[in-house]
Amino acid sequence: MRILTAGASGFLGTRLVDRLRSDGHEIVRLVRRPATRPDEVRWQPSTGQLDPAALAGVDVVVNLAGAGVGDKRWTSHYKNVLRSSRVDTTTTLARTIAGLAPADRPRALLNASAVGWYGDTGDQPVEEDAPAGEGFLSDLCRVWEAATGPAEDAGVRVVRLRTGLPLHRDGGLLKPQLLPYRLGIAGRFGSGRQWIPWMSMADWLDAMLFLLDREDIAGPVNVVGPAPVTNAEFTKELAAALHRPAIVPIPSIALRILLGEFSVEALSSTRVLPGVLNRAGFTFQHPDLAGALRAALSD
Repeated sequence: MRILTAGASGFLGTRLVDRLRSDGHEIVRLVRRPATRPDEVRWQPSTGQLDPAALAGVDVVVNLAGAGVGDKRWTSHYKNVLRSSRVDTTTTLARTIAGLAPADRPRALLNASAVGWYGDTGDQPVEEDAPAGEGFLSDLCRVWEAATGPAEDAGVRVVRLRTGLPLHRDGGLLKPQLLPYRLGIAGRFGSGRQWIPWMSMADWLDAMLFLLDREDIAGPVNVVGPAPVTNAEFTKELAAALHRPAIVPIPSIALRILLGEFSVEALSSTRVLPGVLNRAGFTFQHPDLAGALRAALSD
């Protein structure tokens, strides 16, 4: 397949592009800087600029673009960055796709979203039919997913990837925790009762290829592992994988001071299950956290 990608240089995008190329797919990467390689096309999503010719012969569009949610404190400015980096890119792609002649449109748009859609679910497990929650991330996910509307209205299969927390030592949830754990100054967050929707990186990549091929799957898909765990359980398993203690819990008030408004998300409980993937017969390489952590730390 010829696949157009946005967000190809990010934590997930880099690994997905490598996997797609190794499987023989042709990749076209959207970049904001001047294009310097044959596989690059320049665009400016902040102003809605994308040459429709970039989609010539494209079978699928994959959009993973978006600034890192936990990269900076949530000032008013950075919250605007989080929103624009997701909504502007999605809107530009969806409108460009819709503007093409029907025969020239890609077959599918796989567009990033997040389990933040659900907000704090407490101990209640949720699947894709659950309504959006409350708070900044839930509101952001609502607008983000709605921005795919023009492509969907044009008859393109749209998959909204409600991704959880893929595990890899070089980024995401895991990377910033490794040094404190190795120094023996790590522990659970707050009460430790909040649920974490983790997924192994291998399973995330497998799920992406699975969704590329499954013409019968559209709408929201929870791209998470089959067995979410509490923060306390995650702490115990990571400490065991690193052969280090985890006896220094981080009080909720300390997280609020360190992280500001983002601490609400760090302390929230999101017990999300992969309902669509399970019913579609997707097979997880790492159905349990211990195996996923071993893989994440050995990659």
